[in-house]
Amino acid sequence: MTRFSELMAGQTLLPIIQADTPEQGVQIAKAMANAGLTLVEVVLRTEASIEALKAIKAQVPELKVGAGTVINTDILEQALEAGSDFIVTPAVSPTLLEALAKCNVPVLPGVSNTGDILMALEYGFEEQKLFPASLAGGAPFVSAVSSVFRAVSFCPTGGVSESNKMDYLSLNNVFAVGGTWIAKKEWVEQENWQAITDSCIQALN
Repeated sequence: MTRFSELMAGQTLLPIIQADTPEQGVQIAKAMANAGLTLVEVVLRTEASIEALKAIKAQVPELKVGAGTVINTDILEQALEAGSDFIVTPAVSPTLLEALAKCNVPVLPGVSNTGDILMALEYGFEEQKLFPASLAGGAPFVSAVSSVFRAVSFCPTGGVSESNKMDYLSLNNVFAVGGTWIAKKEWVEQENWQAITDSCIQALN
């Protein structure tokens, strides 16, 4: 099984796409690809999410496209049927972890405390998403658990921004950060795709 970090191939930003229509999703994804990003996460929070994921895969084939906000096995099945290249969850449960462990694509399970970290680790997941990072203790929490869970590395998401991303990325047990700040809602509404490209370029530097 390919590790999630291997799929990211050195990209330290996990950019999150929240699209109200498939067309909107494609435009956001193109703007991100223009910045040099090779992987994006489509969060399954709107009615159009699955169709947006399919459309991005079809129209922006250079991108690896995964599904986020996978909270149960039904959504997991839909995401895999849609062709998701990877799966991201906001939380974990024994039922969900059991299904995730059988996936044939990389998985990034979401954790918010030490109990979650241990449970995900017991199912074989050494790479985890800390969510919501800012409310779960932020960089001090990630740093504190490094000596206890030495095999685990994180992709903190939730409350991460251009101004604090290095607080996380400077830690040895962080391989990337996830965020929506690179595709602000107002830019999407204004169809200001260049602003998204510029923000992604800045985030990668």
